Amino acid sequence: MNIKEKLKKYLDENLKEEKLFFGAEKRSMRYDADTFYDEMLAPGDIDVYINQELNENKFQKLLFKLIDDRGLKDSDVYNKAQIDRRLFSKIRSDENYHPSKETIISLACSLELSIDELEELLSSASYSLPKNNKFDLIIRFCFLEKIYDLIEINNLLNEYHCNLLTK
Repeated sequence: MNIKEKLKKYLDENLKEEKLFFGAEKRSMRYDADTFYDEMLAPGDIDVYINQELNENKFQKLLFKLIDDRGLKDSDVYNKAQIDRRLFSKIRSDENYHPSKETIISLACSLELSIDELEELLSSASYSLPKNNKFDLIIRFCFLEKIYDLIEINNLLNEYHCNLLTK
């Protein structure tokens, strides 16, 4: 089975599965959030929680830890991700900069992250890969299949009429 056939099968299976599962997942997530607020935060602690979370740029720290752990140079990463040097410099130097989901996915491709690492990196910037749309499923599929070439990923995205990672 070639990549396109595998992707079509993956999309068919996961798009149907998500529609059936979403209602139950949503209820359990609400319970978890209610439990968190009821049991973990006393009145007045919400300000402390918000300040701690906002003052800690998790995305920036995680990205540069992943780059350092792999022993890569910044230029290798942004060139392979097809990201402008100035944009990468902004990501490195501006703690308040919030990159797009597509930029993060491109960086993850250049680092050849596992699906778990990709999800952690996306989550650190308040993004996710839900299983209810083709773009996210194609990205998920590519990381599961260890397809990191942006041209190949963009070809698959284009074939399914999705936005591309790079122009």
